[in-house]
Amino acid sequence: MQSQVMFYLLKDEVTDETDNDTSSALYHACLQASYFYRQKQRVYIYTQDQKHAEQVDEMLWAFDSDSFVPHNLVGEGPKQGAAVEIGFQAPQGRRPVLINLTSTVPNFANQFQFIVDFVPSDEALKQQARERFKTCRQWGFQVDNQAVPVPGSVSKEASN
Repeated sequence: MQSQVMFYLLKDEVTDETDNDTSSALYHACLQASYFYRQKQRVYIYTQDQKHAEQVDEMLWAFDSDSFVPHNLVGEGPKQGAAVEIGFQAPQGRRPVLINLTSTVPNFANQFQFIVDFVPSDEALKQQARERFKTCRQWGFQVDNQAVPVPGSVSKEASN
């Protein structure tokens, strides 16, 4: 099985947040998690640390009141985990979709059929994304990129 990786290019977004790139990536990670959940795919959102995992958890709780996305932090919730699981360690079970919110490609990435990653607008973070892109290619993944989708038209490639 060859993993497919989609890097989404984040635009500069003006918000009240102090860290626009992080909040933009978290928002788009939640959008992607919601999309894959509606496609009946189980998702693992991989974060840098406990604090970021909790931020994603909180954002998903408040994300869209009309369409709740069942999710939990690793170690919480049902034994097999909810449809969307969030953590900063290697996942315990098999899931087809990984949403990577870290600065590296995790060593367990090849377990996933589809990987979502983000390219922030900040130059230093963009360079880290370039390194992840190169690593994915070196590992033999099928890698592509596109601008972040307009809300309501999330990743047509991901549904293939």
